[in-house]
Amino acid sequence: MRSVSDPEKAVSTVTLQRADVQDAEQILQMQKASFAPLLERYQDYDLNPANETADRVRARLMQPETYYYYIIVNGEAVGAIRIVDAKDGSRKRISPLSVLPQHQNRGYAQAAMREAECLHGAENWELSTIMQEQGNCHLYEKMGYHRTGAPQIVSERMTLVQYEKD
Repeated sequence: MRSVSDPEKAVSTVTLQRADVQDAEQILQMQKASFAPLLERYQDYDLNPANETADRVRARLMQPETYYYYIIVNGEAVGAIRIVDAKDGSRKRISPLSVLPQHQNRGYAQAAMREAECLHGAENWELSTIMQEQGNCHLYEKMGYHRTGAPQIVSERMTLVQYEKD
């Protein structure tokens, strides 16, 4: 486990700690807390991580190409990040990245993404996000991601946009 700090925000040291299948319930609870406001706003019941089941999270944890990590700050888990990395040269994917509401806007997501790049390589990444969530779009663009492809209209409230980083 490496340690990364975010000099732009002067956050505390952020580390990633690998999770395993026994952590499915705790990861799900973090997702529910982190994504509940978005679920309420966009009512995207089929896509939102707050609406997943523990069995779904457990199944993902068992996938050989999936790496779930707790985002640790000062010994406390403040969120989680899932990296899909087949280790075959294909794009690595972040899906989802969650930071608990009481820890948001402190630079932890950015520091966690940097740490993931240290662990899985700095190039060849992809992710998607809600176009209407300008803070998320700004974060990803600041991290060097650029929009690709056509936006995907999910509903009259919500459009998904794809990002890549080379």
